[in-house]
Amino acid sequence: MTRVRKRGEEVRAYILDQLEKHPHDVGALTARRFSISRQAVNKHLQNLVSEGAITPAGATRDRTYKLRTLQEWRQVYGIEPRLAEDVIWTRDVLPALGNMAENVREIWYYCFTEMANNAIDHSGSSEMSVHLVKTAANTQLALRDSGVGIFKKIETAMSFGDERHAILELSKGKLTTDPEKHTGQGLFFTSRLLDSFDILSGGVYFSHVFGEEEEDWILERPEFHSGTAVFMKLNNHTARTAKAVFDQYSSKGDFGFIKTVVPVKLARYGNDQLISRSQAKRVLARVELFRTVVLDFEDVPVIGQAFADEVFRVFARAHPKIDLVVIHANSDVKRRIAAARP
Repeated sequence: MTRVRKRGEEVRAYILDQLEKHPHDVGALTARRFSISRQAVNKHLQNLVSEGAITPAGATRDRTYKLRTLQEWRQVYGIEPRLAEDVIWTRDVLPALGNMAENVREIWYYCFTEMANNAIDHSGSSEMSVHLVKTAANTQLALRDSGVGIFKKIETAMSFGDERHAILELSKGKLTTDPEKHTGQGLFFTSRLLDSFDILSGGVYFSHVFGEEEEDWILERPEFHSGTAVFMKLNNHTARTAKAVFDQYSSKGDFGFIKTVVPVKLARYGNDQLISRSQAKRVLARVELFRTVVLDFEDVPVIGQAFADEVFRVFARAHPKIDLVVIHANSDVKRRIAAARP
C-alpha cells in the first residue's frame, strides 16, 4: 500500500468516526486534524458519498453529511423454553452483521448472547425484540422486552429500596439474582467491551461510555418505561479484543474476575453529596468479592469525614487483603482521604 493511499484511508476513517458528533463541521475538523486543505477533505467526502458510506443534505455552503444505513434488520421472538440465544445469534444476528474482523465478531457474540440470555431467563416477558442498524462506521444493536424491568427486579430481589442502587451494584459486577445459574459477570463485561452501553428500565436510564476516560451515568426519567431496553454500539473497526478487556480485570495466572471499578458518583442520588456512612456502605457493598477495588471519584466534588472514615479506615482495617485504589479524585477529596487513612 502506498503512503498516499494509506494516508487517504486514514482521513476517510477519521471522517466516518467523527461524523455522528460533527455533522456540520466534520470538514473543518478533518482539515485541522491532518493539516490538509478543505478542498482535499471535500474530495474524500465525495468519495465516501460515491461509495455509499455517507449521504449529503443541504446546499453547498450549509451542507451536512450523515452515515448511511448499510444494513437494518429486526425480529421479534416469543420467549418460551426452547428459545436459545446462541441459535438466534448463529441463524439471524451473525448474517445480519455481515463481514467483520474476528475480534469485533467475538465482542458482538459475547454481548448479544449475554443480554439476550438475561431477557430470556430473567425478564418474565412473553417476547423479546432485536433491532440491528449497521453503517460504515459502527453497528448498533438494541434488545427490548416487556417484563418486570431489570432494575426493579434487582431492587426487589436484593431489598435495595431504590432502583438506582441496583445500577451501582450492576456497575461493580458479580451481581445476580440467580447465583445457581449465573455469575453476574455478563452485564459488567458487556458494558466494558462496547463503545457505548445503555439500559432504559422503569424510571431510570443507565449509560456507560468508553473513551479516554470511561464514564457512567444514571439519569432519572420523568415517565415510566415498562420492561427493559438495552442499546449497544461498537465501532466496526475497533482494535479492542474481548481477551484484553477480560485480562484487565484479572491477574497473571488467575483468570478469575478479581478487579472491579466502582464509579463512586453513582452512590449519589440527585444532588446529594457523599457525606454519610450509609452512603459509604452503599459504595462498599459486595466489594469484598474482589482483590482490587478501584474507586473512581470522577465528578465527585466533595466527600464527608464520616464517608471517608468508613471507607479508608473502618473498611480498610477490616479487609487488609483488599487493595483500595483511588483514581480521578480532586484535591479536596484527596485531602479527606489522606486524613482518614491510618
